Amino acid sequence: MNRRSVFTLLLLLLLHLDGKAQKWEGLARTPQMGWNSWNRFQGDIDEDVIKGIADAMVSSGLRDAGYTYVNLDDCWHGRRDSDGFIQADPERFPHGMKALADYVHARGLKLGIYSDAGTETCAGRPGSMGHEFQDALQYARWGVDYLKYDWCNTADVNARGAYRLMCDALRQAGRPIFFSMCEWGDNQPWRWARDIGHSWRIGPDIWCSFDSTRVFPTYVQCSVMDCIHRNDSLRRYAGPGHWNDPDMLEVGNGLTAGQDRAHFTMWCMMASPLILGNDVRSMSAGTLAVLTNRDLIAVDQDTLGVQGLRLFSRDGLDYWFKPLAGGDWAMAVLNPTRRPVSCTLDWQDFNFTDGEVSGRSTAFDKHIYKVKNLWTGRMEGKTSVRPKAGRRLTVPAQDVVAYRLIRQK
Repeated sequence: MNRRSVFTLLLLLLLHLDGKAQKWEGLARTPQMGWNSWNRFQGDIDEDVIKGIADAMVSSGLRDAGYTYVNLDDCWHGRRDSDGFIQADPERFPHGMKALADYVHARGLKLGIYSDAGTETCAGRPGSMGHEFQDALQYARWGVDYLKYDWCNTADVNARGAYRLMCDALRQAGRPIFFSMCEWGDNQPWRWARDIGHSWRIGPDIWCSFDSTRVFPTYVQCSVMDCIHRNDSLRRYAGPGHWNDPDMLEVGNGLTAGQDRAHFTMWCMMASPLILGNDVRSMSAGTLAVLTNRDLIAVDQDTLGVQGLRLFSRDGLDYWFKPLAGGDWAMAVLNPTRRPVSCTLDWQDFNFTDGEVSGRSTAFDKHIYKVKNLWTGRMEGKTSVRPKAGRRLTVPAQDVVAYRLIRQK
């Protein structure tokens, strides 16, 4: 390494030890939205794939719906140069990451990249351990906007220290970069990472199943319902600038239409990052309709920034509420079972105060709300202050009914 590089790294290390650096503020006032390569492509990525995805994000309307990040996951790495700076794989990305970032930026999108806090990434590419400040500088030079930072090959590493180190490195590199912590919830990052990361994974990787856990000798993969169950007790830790991340979306990867609706609805109800995991170049019209449901995206991106609450479960159905800015509420009736379930909504069953997070009360006994179905787009009357004046509905198997309850002034 040349003298200039050594001096730069020593200076950055001293700044880190001084303890003043923190994550970039203002990048996550609402949960991030974008696309990631892993769920669909695993490590089989190259610049043509990423360029095609970026083009499709624009032509499909996904960008205009709010999905702005195009994120590379594992397997973009090449070797480090003689000074220790990471390079892109020259066969997969022959024009380099700066050219790819320019291509993505020219389409009104942002480029995300992936690394690991360990010696190697999960797929065996060079990790960032011992090169944190160099890697952050390289990402800034390339024009990267987002870093997903994984947790493989980290034996005897302190998680809080490792993620703080990369947070400081990103800050000192001088370019605002979103920091997505992928620590799998092993060290309960929701308890300590608010000033370090913009979002943090709360569990293992998701896979394309609605309710079946996949178990391997050394790790597990979570179903949609596994992710919901892991996240529904963590809502007090989420808010503007710091979000619980139950992992990327599997919408469009083989679930049924009802499961896709339920999956997307619940991520929006939980104020989760909306990171697409499908091949957007060839998705069906049905998949696109789910992913661009503007009413539900508005629930996810609501500026109040409160993660939804599972109020209770009854007769196989889960009843969820999410307070929204301006006095409205989002409501979802989730059917996780494999059979249709009918119920009668008596609004007086849902009088409660969200004392844990928002302090907001539904007050159905005092206030009337207009009811908008968020999947059909139709207005379905109003709530009533009278007991037993509800509505009868049937929720199909592994599907959802979702409403926006619009408070009358």
